[in-house]
Amino acid sequence: MPLDPHLADRVRSIPTDPAWNADRSDPDNARVYAEFFTDPAPYELPLSVDIRDDVVPGPHGPIPVRLYRAVGASGPVPALLWNHGGGFVGGDLDMNESHVVGAELAARSGALVVAVGYRLANAGVRYPVPLEDVEAAWLWLAAHADDLGVDARRIAIGGGSAGANLAAATVVRVRGNGGPIPAALLLAYPALHFPLPSVDDEVHAVMTTLPRVLRAPASAVSAMFANYAGRLSDLPAEVIPGNAPLEGFPATRILISEYDDFRPSGELFAEQLAEVAVPVETRLAAGMLHGHLNRTPTLPEVSRSLDFFAEALRAGTTA
Repeated sequence: MPLDPHLADRVRSIPTDPAWNADRSDPDNARVYAEFFTDPAPYELPLSVDIRDDVVPGPHGPIPVRLYRAVGASGPVPALLWNHGGGFVGGDLDMNESHVVGAELAARSGALVVAVGYRLANAGVRYPVPLEDVEAAWLWLAAHADDLGVDARRIAIGGGSAGANLAAATVVRVRGNGGPIPAALLLAYPALHFPLPSVDDEVHAVMTTLPRVLRAPASAVSAMFANYAGRLSDLPAEVIPGNAPLEGFPATRILISEYDDFRPSGELFAEQLAEVAVPVETRLAAGMLHGHLNRTPTLPEVSRSLDFFAEALRAGTTA
């Protein structure tokens, strides 16, 4: 389908001049981004969820986490360790892709959702620090399942964009060192390959009409991984999970935005998993751009994307 009509209208708020300074920290751009991220209707978090901030221990110091628990949930419940995106350099526990996703998935599935405030690749921080934060949070959740009222057999890991990379990389890491393997892997518009595969001609035709800030050109993807890993040569599978052997991966759901330079990475990863008989299911979010979970479920396609993951959590795995 074409670009979602609401998004198409919002895109018009972004300057198309290639020379426009798209820095989100620039106060002069606040109005532009506020208008772009305006959703069809006001949104409020579900009232049926208790939210609590905490910290867990990690090799580089305490790691902030935010726990979302459905009110009245009883018995051992499924759980999800969730990681926001932001190109490894941005994002936090308050962004929609973390806070709204955490609350909505807890309310829709009854699962305990633990969102991770991993260290960002800024000010000299590089791989493996963000990954080691996520791994530490994963091991903490698995070790404290009983204390948290969680069914240890039904703990998933997931994330969006760079957070999806960290989730998949955590599976690579714990599989290699004999740690607990997640019951399921939930990936939203993941960045799992470098260089990225190319989008097809039909998608490319729409994406060429988008402002540059909504694209991920090859130069931006190179800069993202170079900043995260400190180099572009000989990148390990913990940085590029699409290069890892995928035998033994958990059942996986991959959410793909229709108009997204990272779309081919999610599609290729699904094919790679299927080749080694890992159960995998994909959902194409029609008319959506990269990062569409940063919007609220007042946009119907966002709500359907949340249901795609919530269904997997209710089942405990994606199989």
